[in-house]
Amino acid sequence: MKTINYLIILTLLLTVFSCGSDNQPTIKETNTVAVKVAKAVKQNLGSSISASGTIEAGNSTNLSTRMMGFVTNLPVKVGQKVKKGQLLISINNADLNAKKAQVEASITQAQSALENAEKDYNRFKALFEKNSASQKELDDMTTRFEMAKAGYEAASQMKKEVLAQYAYSNITAPFDGVVTNTFIKEGDMANPGMPLVSLEGSKNYEAVVMVSENDIAKLKQDSKVTVLVKSINEEVSGIVTEISTSAKNTAGQYLVKVQLDNPSSAIYPGMFVNVNFSSSSDAESGITMSQSAIVRNGQLSGVYVVSADKVAILRWLRLGKSMEGQVEVLSGLKAGESYITSAEGKIYNGAKVTF
Repeated sequence: MKTINYLIILTLLLTVFSCGSDNQPTIKETNTVAVKVAKAVKQNLGSSISASGTIEAGNSTNLSTRMMGFVTNLPVKVGQKVKKGQLLISINNADLNAKKAQVEASITQAQSALENAEKDYNRFKALFEKNSASQKELDDMTTRFEMAKAGYEAASQMKKEVLAQYAYSNITAPFDGVVTNTFIKEGDMANPGMPLVSLEGSKNYEAVVMVSENDIAKLKQDSKVTVLVKSINEEVSGIVTEISTSAKNTAGQYLVKVQLDNPSSAIYPGMFVNVNFSSSSDAESGITMSQSAIVRNGQLSGVYVVSADKVAILRWLRLGKSMEGQVEVLSGLKAGESYITSAEGKIYNGAKVTF
């Protein structure tokens, strides 16, 4: 009986010791991620200047009138395309019609007086040649004839003035374009100098940017530039058409205008742009990398680099200008360092990689 008890106790002790001596479970090794890498390179960037601004229409105007009256017709709407000479707005011109009738009556009267004065002048001139009229009588007829001609000319000029006023009662488009705003409605009173309709050309667009005093001397007239329209991420070429040499009214910045070459229908005035002015002189060198490898988090930009033990490490960068799929790295990456351009799986900070 005692032997059986000893055996049971021994079995229990062996069980306890065997449990305490079990090895701890091993940690499963992390799977590696297959990636493609590239190296940051140092290359010639060329001399480049970047400036921000907006798109503006080459032709733009706010149309107004020189006469007072009620708006009787407004046949256009905002966003409507119009042709040169098309009616945009009509203003009541009843008083102008009355003035025109008065002027036409004055012209008829002046014309009759001129015809009578001319007959009298010719008659007295013939009598004077026959010594049947005195010099004074001829001089009086001559003066009367000249006054009649002056009266007729004055009446004719008054008619031209009245007809010119009709251009301000029926306002037409000065060029082909798009109606961008209407400042009045039918029935409203139009006043002299008050803007009525805003019109912008639909063909010629230009980028208007401000350049600092450090860079303005580097720009040249008629040089080619690249314009990036931010909202639609579209690049178009352009030519520098105007360079201001005064910053008196622009707070120390210099105004530069760039004519866009063949802008697409998706580009509208008011869109924000970045204009890149480049030059072959005074070339600069810098570190560049593929723009597609950039990792963005809010306002931060970074890239996954590969450490010596093949671990992905996220490193934040300070970037410069972009060019043809490449981006300049101002800080955070050295020439020759490897960075990840693509991965076959999910890449994260600290992930094991293979390439």
